[in-house]
Amino acid sequence: MVRFFPNPYEDYQPGSTLIKQDTVIKNIEEHVAVITKRLQPSQRSVDGGLYVGVTGVSYMFYCLAKNPILSDKKSYFIEKSLEYLQPALECSAGDKTSFLLGDAGTYALATVIRKEAGNDLFQESLKQYKSLYSLYLSPKFLKCGGDEFFVGRAGYLAGSLWISRELKTPIFTNEELYKICDIMFQSGKDYSKSHKSPCPLMYHYYNTEYLGAAHGISFILQMLLTVPGYVDYNKAAAQDIKSTVDFIASLQTPEGNWPCCMEEIGMSDHKLVHWCHGAPGTVYLMAKAFLMYKDQKYLNACKKAAEVVWQKGLLRKGPGICHGVAGNGMVFLLLYRLTGDDKYLHRAKSFADFMNTDEFLRDARLPDNPESLYEGTAGTVCYLSDILIPDKAEFPFQDVFSTYTF
Repeated sequence: MVRFFPNPYEDYQPGSTLIKQDTVIKNIEEHVAVITKRLQPSQRSVDGGLYVGVTGVSYMFYCLAKNPILSDKKSYFIEKSLEYLQPALECSAGDKTSFLLGDAGTYALATVIRKEAGNDLFQESLKQYKSLYSLYLSPKFLKCGGDEFFVGRAGYLAGSLWISRELKTPIFTNEELYKICDIMFQSGKDYSKSHKSPCPLMYHYYNTEYLGAAHGISFILQMLLTVPGYVDYNKAAAQDIKSTVDFIASLQTPEGNWPCCMEEIGMSDHKLVHWCHGAPGTVYLMAKAFLMYKDQKYLNACKKAAEVVWQKGLLRKGPGICHGVAGNGMVFLLLYRLTGDDKYLHRAKSFADFMNTDEFLRDARLPDNPESLYEGTAGTVCYLSDILIPDKAEFPFQDVFSTYTF
């Protein structure tokens, strides 16, 4: 089965037109109209949290509210953001400590949006977010694997850093963040030792050693590199983190992809070119490593990843950011920010254009949650919004450029 559409576009020619703002804005407006019509802010749609619930649509509206090019509609976007958040504040999304699937993500978003709206209740939301902190300190937190992004410690760290950045003030002391990092580090070290892994740190999620961004080691390592000053604070960890990053870098295939999990190393073909599994998610770890260590090999890994995405990234799975065209297009916006090369902006625009073609609209699969942030068109809207401001583009909660010092 072919997982992607053949790429019909010519690569960048110097001097070709890049972004037509009016066209992108019209596209955003069309998507938003469909999303608000088809997905009402109700408690029936809370399950799935930021990932596929109404909370993700709330995030989309916040993303639009922060875009300076759309500032004439800012108050409307904030109002809609609060409206879509409300059902999640009224009933639990399930798992309290899960950032992407549960209440932790709701509290994070509520803190930031309420503050933006001038609502003093943001303090209450922040208190709820911070009240979860001690739960992550238990070494036995989540038997299924408590370190990854969706439900684990890395997600909570990502949320904490995001809130701090948006509020422009730290919500935890560095020492508090380092405690979580230390537990993540020790967890990876213990697991690696007991499973005789070929690198100093390794993690599992439901007994699979994933490498990608969704449930895997690449996002965990990215968070350990991103928490301000952690690698200076814990020198022993710093060495093992760097060695493990280098191990992950060494697994990149000649065409630029990564295996989905450790069990797939050595297989002849790695078919998944998704943010969740494969180059489009692992590229953020390589980008963070490049910005941190200034070693060209990491930038080369990013460029190779962008090549496989250009060749095989127009996914039949749909428009989403987790395993769809928008998430893959975000790789080019990352590379544009890393290199300033207009080629990547052209590629990002091409992926956006493709989602409007008859071929895509006719033959792409409809996701289970077609309006959602990670599977559906809410994520596409965030992507289109970023195309308008490529110098600030970022994958949700995965900013590699901020230093998070205030």
